[in-house]
Amino acid sequence: MSIKQDKSGRRSVQVEVEVPGTPEQVWQAIATGPGISSWFVSTQVEGRVGGTLACDFGSGMVSASKITEWQPPRRLVAEDQNWLQGGPSVATEWTVEARAKGTCLVRVVHSLFASTDQWDNQLESTEQGWPSFFRVLRFYLTHHAGQRCATMTAMAMGSGTTDTMWTTLLGALGAPAARAGQKVNLQAPGATKLAATIERVEQTGHGKGLEMRISEPVPGIVLTGVFECMGMLMANFQAYLYGDRSEKVANDRERWQAWLAQTFPSAQTAPPTE
Repeated sequence: MSIKQDKSGRRSVQVEVEVPGTPEQVWQAIATGPGISSWFVSTQVEGRVGGTLACDFGSGMVSASKITEWQPPRRLVAEDQNWLQGGPSVATEWTVEARAKGTCLVRVVHSLFASTDQWDNQLESTEQGWPSFFRVLRFYLTHHAGQRCATMTAMAMGSGTTDTMWTTLLGALGAPAARAGQKVNLQAPGATKLAATIERVEQTGHGKGLEMRISEPVPGIVLTGVFECMGMLMANFQAYLYGDRSEKVANDRERWQAWLAQTFPSAQTAPPTE
C-alpha cells in the first residue's frame, strides 16, 4: 500500500513527474485555469490565498477547493471539505522544483487526518489516476505549451464488470485486440475522424485504459477507459486537442457523448462537458 501515515494521524499519497520548462512556465500549466484545462479537466482558478480552485469532472461533479497557501511559482495548497462526501477534508499540495537541463519536478500530495483506513481506497484511486494525466501534462509542455487547447469529454455509467465493459469499449473503438503501436481511426457517427496511434494499454487496481496520440486533423491525446468509482462502473472518453483548429474539431462533443451512450445503453449516461 502506498499510503503513508505519520504519528499525528495524517494519511497521504504522493505522485510526481518531471516535465520540461522553467518554474514560471510549469506554474502556468499547473496553477492557472487555462493551463490546467489543457491537460487535466476544465478548471477555474482564483489565484490567491482564500481563492478557489474548481475542477469540473463532468456529470455535475465539481471539486471546489479553498486555496490556503499561494507561493508562485513554487507552491500552492488547496483544501476541499467535500471531496470525500461526509469524510474529512482533503488538502492537496502542489510543488514545482527546478531541475537541471531546463526541467522541473512537479509533485502533488493529497493528505487528510483520519484515525482509520476508511478513506484509503479513495486516496489510492486518486493516486492511480494521476500518471495518465501527468503524461498529458508532459506532452503538452513538450509540444504545445501556451497553445490553444480544446477538449471533448464524454462519460457513461455501465453495468456488468470492468472486463465486459472493456471488451465492449475496445470493440466500439475498432481495436478489439488493442496494443501499443496500433493505428486506429476514431469516429463517432457524424463526427470528424481522428487518426490516432495507441501509445499505451494499461490496467490499474480500479480499471483499464488506453492512451492514444492523435495526428490528424489536429494534434492531441485521447484518454479512454473503464473504471470503478465509488461503487459505480464508468466509461470515459477524454480528448485534448491543440492548435488554432482545435475548437472546430471539439465541436463534436455531443456526438462523442452520444456515441458513448449508445455503446453503453443500459445505464444512465452523463452529459457532455466542455
